[in-house]
Amino acid sequence: MEELVVRKFLDVEASMSDVWDALTNPEKTKKYMFGSEVESDWEVGSPILWKGVVDGKEVIHLKGVVEEIEPGRMVRYSCFSPASGDEDDPSNYTHVTYELSERDGRTLLSVSQGDFSKFTDGEIRFNHTIEAWDAVFLALQELLEGR
Repeated sequence: MEELVVRKFLDVEASMSDVWDALTNPEKTKKYMFGSEVESDWEVGSPILWKGVVDGKEVIHLKGVVEEIEPGRMVRYSCFSPASGDEDDPSNYTHVTYELSERDGRTLLSVSQGDFSKFTDGEIRFNHTIEAWDAVFLALQELLEGR
């Protein structure tokens, strides 16, 4: 089967350091990532958790491990949704990469996530992930550009 990797790009009027802060600061992720706060020390091999509150209880929406990082420029991490119903096994994780570059006082954020082709319902997950990143990018741009 052909790879199913979501690739999204956001050209935002903000510095790379501001975009990086928005991606790694739990107070900011909460504002655009469906109410979830990211928790990590951002070291290779360290856990990364996306936590939120549902019905008054803390819930881990996504979890993974930081696989590669160049602070301020790039991070790659594994990603698993405990709500997926899948076994918490590395074969059931996708991989997410954020890459930042600066051009004319603007920042280009590139995000990729996949490969969804390994899942039985991979095409459905792929399409849901596209919709989710579209919503995240809209809210992230509003946060960064103060709209």
